[in-house]
Amino acid sequence: MPEKRLTNADLATMVETDNEWILSRTGIQERRILGPEEKLTDLTTAAARQALENSGVASSEIDLVLMATWTPEHLAPSVACATTRNLGIPQVPAFDLNAACSGFIYALSVADAYIRAGIYRKILIVTGEAQSRYVDYADRGTCILFGDGAAAAVVGAAEEGDSAGLLGLIMGADSTGSELITLPREGRIGMNGREVFKFAVKTMNDALGKSLTAANIHESQVDWLVPHQANIRIIDSAAERLSLPTERVVRNISEYGNTAAVSIPLALYEAWNRGDVKPGHILALVGFGAGFTYGSAIVRW
Repeated sequence: MPEKRLTNADLATMVETDNEWILSRTGIQERRILGPEEKLTDLTTAAARQALENSGVASSEIDLVLMATWTPEHLAPSVACATTRNLGIPQVPAFDLNAACSGFIYALSVADAYIRAGIYRKILIVTGEAQSRYVDYADRGTCILFGDGAAAAVVGAAEEGDSAGLLGLIMGADSTGSELITLPREGRIGMNGREVFKFAVKTMNDALGKSLTAANIHESQVDWLVPHQANIRIIDSAAERLSLPTERVVRNISEYGNTAAVSIPLALYEAWNRGDVKPGHILALVGFGAGFTYGSAIVRW
C-alpha cells in the first residue's frame, strides 16, 4: 500500500464533509493514495514479489500474469507487461483485464480455466489501482470512497488428494446498470450512489447463493466471508445473508476505503497474515463493480 494516508479530517479541508458524515455512511476513516512520484507499477511489482515469496514459487515458474485494474496509468503498455518487466520475466504472457471491483474474481476465473485446461501450471494474479488519479476531490459523493493499492496471488493446481482449492465460482454482469459507475477516458469517476447501493446489496447476496450452490456448500459451513470493501452497510448485508457474526467477516474498509479490484485479495492477505485464516477453512469471496460486474468464489484454504 502507498505510505500516504488521506484521512477524513484531510478531506474535510477539501470538500464540505466531516468524519462523522463519512464514517456513518461508509465505515471509512482513511484511505491510502499514491504520492506524486509513485507509480502504480511500483505497488504491483512489490505485491507480486511478496506473493511469490509467500508462495515459495520462483518467478521463473510463472507461466502467465493476469492484471486486474480499472485505473491503469497508461492505455499501453499494460500494467501487466510493465510489472513482468520489473519482475525480470519479460517473456511471460501478460495482459490486463477490467472488471472494476470484481476484477480479482474475474481473474481467478480466467486462471482456473487455463489451469483446468492444462494450458498453464502456475499463474500470477496481480491487482492494482491508482484511483486517486481519477477522483474529483470536489465531489464529496465519490472522493470519500476510493483509495490506491495492490495485491497479488499465485494460483496453481491443487496436489492430488489435497482437499484445498476452488470449490465453486460464478461471475456475471448486468449491463443495464452500466451508466451508474463511470470513468471517461479523460474524466473523473462518477457514480449514482443510491442506485449502486441497491444493486450491490441484491447482487452480492444473489452471487453468494449461486456460488455456494455451485460448490455444494451450505452457508453454515462458511468460516470466513471476504467481501469487496465498498461500504460497511453492503458488507453487513452480505454477512446477514450467510448468518455470519461480525467476527467471521473480514473487514479493512476503515483503513483503506474502496480499493476496487485490490480489496478482496488485500482483505484475504491481512486475514491470512494475522493467522485468522487457517488450512481447511472455507472462505466465501464476493464482489461487484462498474459494469455492473459481479462474482463470488468459494475456496477451501
